[in-house]
Order: sequence, then structure tokens, then C-alpha cells
Amino acid sequence: MQFSGKTFKEKYITGEIEFEEIDDYSQEWGFHDDSMTLREYLGLNADEEDAWISIGDDALKELLDKQKQS
Repeated sequence: MQFSGKTFKEKYITGEIEFEEIDDYSQEWGFHDDSMTLREYLGLNADEEDAWISIGDDALKELLDKQKQS
């Protein structure tokens, strides 16, 4: 399967969705048959993934919110 469309990160940064929708995206990823990692599916880079895993949702949201402002 080939991924098409915008990632969670792209949609969040442009204001199309709320941060809480990351849970829906994560759940949808679990039903995909391709070899895409969750990080790739969400559109996160390694630092964003590390912050999310190590610290939690608030850390990831803070990193993404900084990108919204730039």
C-alpha cells in the first residue's frame, strides 16, 4: 500500500486538525498492512518521536506548536 495525502503533522501544523487526533492516526496505523513505521505514518522526525516516547504528548505538542508559528 502506498501512503497518500497529508500526514498528521502536516494537518496539525496547518490547523486542519486538533492535536488529540494523534490517537486516531495511531490507531489507523495499526490496521495498515504496509511496512511504514508509526513515525513515518504520522510524519514525525526522529527528535519529535523521541520526545513523544520519552516525555509524552505535551512534549510533542510543544515541538509541533513551535513549527506552527514559524
